[in-house]
Amino acid sequence: MFSVIFPGQGSQTIGMGKEFYKNFKIVKDLFSEANEALKINLTNIILEGPKEELDLTVNTQPAIFLVSYSIFQVMKQEFEIDLNKAKFFAGHSLGEYSAIACAGYLDFKDTIKILKIRGNAMQNSVPKGEGGMTAVLGSSVENIEKILKENKDKFIAEIANDNSEGQIVLSGKNKDLEILSIVLKENKIKNIKLPVSAPFHCSLMGKATEVMREELIKLKFKKGINPLISNITADEIFNADELKNLLIKQIENRVRWRESVINMIEKGVDQFIEIGPGKVLSGLVKRINKDINISSINSEEDIKNIKI
Repeated sequence: MFSVIFPGQGSQTIGMGKEFYKNFKIVKDLFSEANEALKINLTNIILEGPKEELDLTVNTQPAIFLVSYSIFQVMKQEFEIDLNKAKFFAGHSLGEYSAIACAGYLDFKDTIKILKIRGNAMQNSVPKGEGGMTAVLGSSVENIEKILKENKDKFIAEIANDNSEGQIVLSGKNKDLEILSIVLKENKIKNIKLPVSAPFHCSLMGKATEVMREELIKLKFKKGINPLISNITADEIFNADELKNLLIKQIENRVRWRESVINMIEKGVDQFIEIGPGKVLSGLVKRINKDINISSINSEEDIKNIKI
């Protein structure tokens, strides 16, 4: 039994999806539709760069979705692989939108437009240079929560991503993250400041939540084909109204990726197929359970080699 999973921000590279764009009309058409919907040349940004342009959150989010969705459609339509046999669809942060679109809950154009709005809102929720994110390695969620609680008078930081065993990401104001880093070092816990421009998935994203609430309410969600696993609950989503509410909450709340993967495995999943640029989620799944079968789909060769 397999699940299909989709990557989030940080998986982008210049030239991602180039092979599919070159070889399949369906992908050229999707890229063209994306350019038209967003009124920008997203194709050029993805295939040619520059990197600074692709790394802008407002471009990164629709770009990763476009590549993930394109590969999914190639697998389905050109290679006739029935991915809707999957037990679950899930994605990490913006990847949750890829899961929603590929499972048929939201159409392509609506998804890519909302991701541009989401990227813009998240980027502009906090003044530039004020907030950031820090990765913490080799510690447990319980231990980090304890440290945050014990030091709440010194700094404020929140767990943004519970990614895998021993990989947690925290968000906050940069001045607080500097104090956090000192406290973590005192506790002999390795931490790395991430090269991101905003503190995602924490209460500093309040403005972005308001923008997304207004925008998501307008959207028409359909009944999808596959059950989704929510970033917020790490469990199944059962209807469109619940899905909207969880997507609104997702902006400020922790991405429970580790718990989501464990839950899918406990419900009988023994294979994960990561569709989209990079292999970040495949690496995280391996850290959560090294016995699970994982495939990362980044090329035609990857599709030809897949066994489900």
